[in-house]
Amino acid sequence: MKIVVLDSYCVRPGDLDWSRLHDLADVVEEYPRTPPEQLAQRLRDADFAVDNKCYIDETVLAACPKLRWVGLMSTGIDKLDLDACHAHGVAVANVPGYSTESVAQHTFALLLELANSIAGRDASVRDGYWQVDVPEQHYGIRPHFELAGRTFGVVGYGAIGRAVARIARGFGMRVLVYTRHVKPEYAADGVEFVPFEQLLEDSDVVSLHCPATAETRGMIDEAALAAMKPGAILLNTARGALVDEAAVCAALKSGHLGYYASDVAAHEPVRPKDGLLHCPNVLITPHVAWATEEALARLSAEVCANLEAFLQGKKRNLV
Repeated sequence: MKIVVLDSYCVRPGDLDWSRLHDLADVVEEYPRTPPEQLAQRLRDADFAVDNKCYIDETVLAACPKLRWVGLMSTGIDKLDLDACHAHGVAVANVPGYSTESVAQHTFALLLELANSIAGRDASVRDGYWQVDVPEQHYGIRPHFELAGRTFGVVGYGAIGRAVARIARGFGMRVLVYTRHVKPEYAADGVEFVPFEQLLEDSDVVSLHCPATAETRGMIDEAALAAMKPGAILLNTARGALVDEAAVCAALKSGHLGYYASDVAAHEPVRPKDGLLHCPNVLITPHVAWATEEALARLSAEVCANLEAFLQGKKRNLV
């Protein structure tokens, strides 16, 4: 049996441990990255694939008749054609929940940077300034504000949205939630479930935590932004496709939207010409919210456990 790891690391070489795979197959091939044009060639005689960023579709599957299982290094399943995989009898397993706490933490790292201008303050101290007479525009320093007493809106209440809501409550914030499905176990969370429109109107901070689907793509458009409070903050650690970036830029330039802080973009990696890079009050990180050391350790361990279960005839995290 042969396993091919199409993306052997996520952020830095060696940040994922694939040693367990060598106990499961006769041959394990690891590639740091796999260009699309080499995907079918590398999988042509593979029984199992571990995939992060490669799009496996009908064309690839038709050229790889031995392939039986694909282990995704993600919770989301939008990196392959799931219907085509099922049609070819290829099982697909994802890794739910491995990055919940990491993404929730990063969400508040973005918000706290906006609230306290930590990076700008640090830079100003290193240049000899202390508290007063700091050229704030030069360092990107903003007036500081407290989170306590403000209203935090969570769009999407899966594991990450729920973790973010818990942190927001810890800061003394009122938490509003929009979700299509309110479960009985949510009753003790201390949050308020409201329609999407009310969440936009009442929230000082709107944080996105839903998948990109036909219903949610572009949900933060010109109309949604217009419905938000003047000066509100929009956070996105979910998917770039949820946001109409041109509309966000327009709202930032007009001053209606206060800030946009995001770990994702409509086009990744972000290109120098992309509009968000040229808008005021934008904070962008390169889709790394999930990539803490702890989350990466869980990720590789879970992918290996998924394959072990499949080889034993068990259905573990199959989608």
